[in-house]
Amino acid sequence: MARQRRGEPTWDEFGREIGVRLQRARERRGLSQERTAHLAGIASYTYQKFEKGESRPGSPLNPRLSTLVALCRVLEVRLEDLVPDPAPSTPPER
Repeated sequence: MARQRRGEPTWDEFGREIGVRLQRARERRGLSQERTAHLAGIASYTYQKFEKGESRPGSPLNPRLSTLVALCRVLEVRLEDLVPDPAPSTPPER
């Protein structure tokens, strides 16, 4: 397993931060998880996992770019507002 640089998030931390940002944006818009998922064209269960920072149980969040863009449109935020900086420099484990 590759070692993270000092101050750099792990993929788990990175995914959880995106999940927190999704939840805050959704709540600011006054939308439910179900409505957000429907408007973005994804399953409610999938969106619920995203807010937890997971793609699958025990797997860090790793959505498709098209899904993130759809969520940005629904939540009226920029992609830059959802994705933390810095990102992990090591590739995610598969």
